[in-house]
Parts: sequence; C-alpha cells; structure tokens
Amino acid sequence: MKAYWIAHVDVTDPERYSEYTRRAPAAFAKYGGRLLARGGRSEALEGRPTPQRSVVIEFDSYDQALACYRSAEYQEACGYRQGVAKAEVIIVEGVEP
Repeated sequence: MKAYWIAHVDVTDPERYSEYTRRAPAAFAKYGGRLLARGGRSEALEGRPTPQRSVVIEFDSYDQALACYRSAEYQEACGYRQGVAKAEVIIVEGVEP
C-alpha cells in the first residue's frame, strides 16, 4: 500500500534553506519517492495558518517512506534545514483503491 510524506514548512532563511532543497531530492529518489506537490499555491481552510510550503511525496510503501526519513542521506540534508526552517513532517499510509 502506498504511503505519503506530508510536510508543512515555514522558512526563515531562504538562501540557506535552498541547500536542503538541493540535497533532499536525492534521498527521495533513492527510496522511490515521487514529489506530488512542493511549495505550490495553498490555502489553510481550517486549523493553523497556511504554511509557506506544503510538500507531498508518494512512496510505494510506509516502510520505504520511513526508511527515507531515517536514512543517512536525508538526515544529512536535514542538517541544512535546521535553524533556517520550522518543519512538520508526517507519514501516512494510503488506502487501497
């Protein structure tokens, strides 16, 4: 069953954050992740205010999505996000069609 990585991100230093966005896609690709949405137009209809960036990444399984997040490659990329962005990341399992 597919799984989805959903992230809401508020960036405080776009220049330094760009190093994260340059490095992270390699980890996504290694674990079969496919970007479905990344920073496009969005609007919060309920809950917290709209984050600056919303990201949705599809993986073939929950285990692959979790392995990607925990991977050395992704954690190295996260080092470039620390201190320059506030991120909320969840992984959710999809439903069967």
